[in-house]
Amino acid sequence: MGRLINIGYGNVIHTDKVLAVVSPDSAPGKRLVQAAKDEGRSIDATQGRKTKGLVVMEGGYVVLSALLPDTIAGRF
Repeated sequence: MGRLINIGYGNVIHTDKVLAVVSPDSAPGKRLVQAAKDEGRSIDATQGRKTKGLVVMEGGYVVLSALLPDTIAGRF
């Protein structure tokens, strides 16, 4: 059974729905973010801070987080 984990600043995600946690600095990461924004499948959970991690969810949603991928993965 899944649980909720904090991805920064009071925002939480359900662990059963997570497919990957990746860095937004690579070219594929940037394309992923742009495609998700264009299609309305991006969720900005950065609270106005720099995006340091991307959480790819089921259904093609991409959650932008201000936490590093290592930090998010450690919370699993």
